[in-house]
Amino acid sequence: MRKPFIAGNWKMNTNLAEGLALVSAMLEDLQKVRVVDSILCPPFISLQAISALVAGTSIQLGAQNVYFKESGAYTGEVSPRMLAGLCKWVILGHSERRQYFLETDAVVNAKVKAALAAGLLPIFCIGETLEQNEAGKANDVLSRQVREGLKDIAAEKAIVIAYEPIWAIGTGKAATGEQAGQIIGMVRSTVAELWGSETADEIRILYGGSVTAANIAEFVSEPQIDGALVGGASLKAADFVEMVRRTAKLKSPI
Repeated sequence: MRKPFIAGNWKMNTNLAEGLALVSAMLEDLQKVRVVDSILCPPFISLQAISALVAGTSIQLGAQNVYFKESGAYTGEVSPRMLAGLCKWVILGHSERRQYFLETDAVVNAKVKAALAAGLLPIFCIGETLEQNEAGKANDVLSRQVREGLKDIAAEKAIVIAYEPIWAIGTGKAATGEQAGQIIGMVRSTVAELWGSETADEIRILYGGSVTAANIAEFVSEPQIDGALVGGASLKAADFVEMVRRTAKLKSPI
């Protein structure tokens, strides 16, 4: 059975003091729910301090991005080697990186390879625009993103895939649980074609896009959906904890 996974992507929010306060406010409660993997993805500037704060706990950390070169004259970039020891996960291919920073499938693929080579585990994001969705092209777009993003990479069950429809990110609009479940089922079938059914059955696939404490149950109750990549709601300690709790209740009932 796949272990549920809830990750909070703080994006470009919180300074160091605010980030430490946010983690402190949820740390005790999150540790009580160990049947769910709880991952926090703060800005780069906070990773070292938050890493020290959560040391020895069940809370895991992720970075929000990484460059695909180990070092060099790349002003402003952060390499996989720099993240070593600070976090376990890294978000790659997020729609905001694709849209605002023009990251292509080839760039995302290079980042996935570099992250894996450095011992980091990707939270690999895919998603379609509203125009693509309404034109009935979602499956084609998502299948291409999976195939190109994971091109020439050996089967890796530890990678997490996050389906985030672009039209639902930060808009207050979310796919229904049934819609998301169907699309994620298709994504899992694509992974099976690439890496075999055993890997596809074990790899965790999340939903993201205006996920809140109020609607998390709708998504995680779907058998194909293993958790969520949460944006704005992850900046509210009580809301993030509640999402983890509700996921645990639905996915790992005691």
